This record gives sequence, structure tokens and C-alpha cells, in this order.
Amino acid sequence: MKFTTLIKLLQNHLRCIRLARLLLLFTLLLTSSAFAQKNRSFDDFVDKDCECYNRKKEGFLSKVDAHCHFRPFGGRVIPFTELVSYFQRSGVLYVNAYGIGQTLPSDDTCTYYLDCPGTPVTPSLRNDFVNAANYLEYKGRDTGKPDDPFEGEERINLVLSMTFPDLAHPERVTEYIQLLDAEYPGVFTWMGEVNLVKQALFANGQTGASFASIAKWKPFMDTILKRDIPINIHSDIGCNGPADSLTKYLYLMEEVLTRYDSNKIVWAHMGLSKELTEMPAEQHISILSRLFDKHQNLTLDLSWDVLWDSVFVDDVARAKYIKFIDAYPTRFITGTDFVASREAKKYKTYKEALYKTSLINKDMSDEAFRNIALGENYFKLLNLDYTAPQICEKKRKKKVKRKEVVMK
Repeated sequence: MKFTTLIKLLQNHLRCIRLARLLLLFTLLLTSSAFAQKNRSFDDFVDKDCECYNRKKEGFLSKVDAHCHFRPFGGRVIPFTELVSYFQRSGVLYVNAYGIGQTLPSDDTCTYYLDCPGTPVTPSLRNDFVNAANYLEYKGRDTGKPDDPFEGEERINLVLSMTFPDLAHPERVTEYIQLLDAEYPGVFTWMGEVNLVKQALFANGQTGASFASIAKWKPFMDTILKRDIPINIHSDIGCNGPADSLTKYLYLMEEVLTRYDSNKIVWAHMGLSKELTEMPAEQHISILSRLFDKHQNLTLDLSWDVLWDSVFVDDVARAKYIKFIDAYPTRFITGTDFVASREAKKYKTYKEALYKTSLINKDMSDEAFRNIALGENYFKLLNLDYTAPQICEKKRKKKVKRKEVVMK
């Protein structure tokens, strides 16, 4: 290779590095600007006559994180109190505390299942027990103190979720619900994220549920129906490839929705995944609209920054999804899908996840924004006694009457 050619290659490489740094700096500046906006207090969601929410001044960040994993797949975990502080610092007031639907062996060094194909992952009760124990320990520890995370001035509302169910082998789910009830009565009021079909886990020994196993859900679905507990289900619609691959697994979710039509079912990530990035927006929206119209208890979960990176980042596609969201403003909830792994996560990572998953809020109608970003849909789904602030009416500019000039 000639010396001059090498110099040119080095120059181009340096330009790429500078550009990457500039893009990173620009993203950080945007994120910091979003988080510099005014934070609402918990009291604003109790008082129905509170000050209206000014979207221009108060920003677009979600006040609800209905999809946050307090436990990692494996390895070290972000301590409970540190994770709670992330919400407080970010202005998030309402949080669903998930375990994790796929747990790596405790004696294995692997910390992320995609890094170790062949290593088995299995649902486990362990995460739910740890979450409940942590919650109850800290819930009463600082009672009466201003910095009490659940009763103090900067408090948050935490909803604990049962994440243990193995939907492909559901025979003991009801038994385990009773076990959690015995140990932690009244603590769990949500179920999920549980996996109906998750292609990312296929290399780790997991397969999707079948019609036969879905039929066996009835005992535990009856239990959560009686308690009015929502269930968040991860179910990939399909995968990239030929046209019929795009909806390869849709039939499974349709079977669940038909068989358990009375249950409150939340579909994680709108059925999308890293394995499905090529479905046209029109086709996806058509499927979801049809299911919305047929199943009144279906809610879509807008969590996971992959939705922004793969779908919403495209201006044309985003406009179509915004029109869809605005047409069904009572049928969505939001969340980050943050996983509390000490190996690769910190507050900065949570901020970025909240920022990215909130970007779609910017273009929503006022009704959809209040219901989704401010949590009204979430409150109604859980029958919580909270009310999202009303959105301030936009001030109309007064038309200035022009004086007619009479020409002499």
C-alpha cells in the first residue's frame, strides 16, 4: 500500500471518529435538554384540579414506566434502591417491577443469553421472590422520612409483577401463584412479561407455546381474571424473510386473544422484535387495528428502544403509527424495557432508554399523550386511584386587524 493511500485512509478514519463523537454529543445534549424540563410531583396525579400539563414547557418524557425489569438475565444486579433512584431522578412516578422471563443458570458465567447460545434459559420464581422481599424491606424502612421512596416527597408508585410463568408448560402456574400469595399476600397485581413465542431465545432451548399448552392456561387465566390482573405477553408476530414469514407466529397470539377474550392482555412491543424489522407499517397497523376492533381488552405496549431504532425513526412510518395511535388513544401503555444488569447498565443507560421510548410521545395528539405518556390508560388498566393532569389548551394567536389605507 502506498504511503499517500495510507494517509488518506487514516484521514477518512479520523473524520468518521469525529463525526461519531459529534453525533454522540448532539444526542447527549438533546437528552440533557429533555431531562432539564420541569418534573411533576406525585400530588399532581391525585388532585383532579391540579395545574394543566403544558407540553411545550414540560416536555414529552413519559411519567410511567410500565415495563421495567428489576432483575437481570444473569450476573450482578443494580441494587434495588439505586434503581428506584433512577426513576426519582428522571421524573418517572409509576413503575411496573418485572422480574425476568428468562433466567440463566445461577452457576454460569454468562450474563446475556444472546452471548451464549446453547446455554439454557428458564423461567424462575426466584426473581419474583427477590423483588417482593426488596420492596417490602424498603417500603417500611424509611416510613415518615421525607426521602422515603414510597411515602416521601419524591415517592413513586411501584406495582409488582409475577414473571415466573412458563407458558409452554403451564401446569403448575396456579400452584405457584398460591405460593406467592402465601408468602406475599396482596403484593402482586400484574403478570408478565411472559413469553408466548420469543425467537431470540430459540438458541437457548426455548420454543414457542402450542395450541395444546395455551388451552392449559385456563386455571391461571381464570385466577387473574377474577383478580382483574393484566398479563403482559411477549409474542413475536413473525420474522424477516418471505411474505409468509412476516406473520409466521401471529396465529398463536390470535388463539390467546380468542380463547381468553375477557382477560386484560397487554401485547409487549406491539408484537415486534429484532427478528422482525421488514414488515411494512401498513400491514402491521392493519393487523393491530383488526385485533383492536375484535378484542376490546387488548392493550399494546410501546416499550423497548428497538421500536424507535427499527420503526419510528423513519418519518413516513412514524406518521402512520401516530395516526394509528391517535385513532385508538385508550389502547396503549408505555415503558422502557430496561434490564437492571450491573454488567452494562447505569443511570445514563436508563435515561437514554426513557428518552428513546418517549420520543414517539412528541407527535401524539393531546388525548393520546395524556392517556399514554401521563399514564391515564395505565391507571385505568390497574384501577388505580390516580388521574393524569389535563393538557393545557393551546392559546390561539389573536388576529391583528389591518387598517385599510385609503389612497387619496
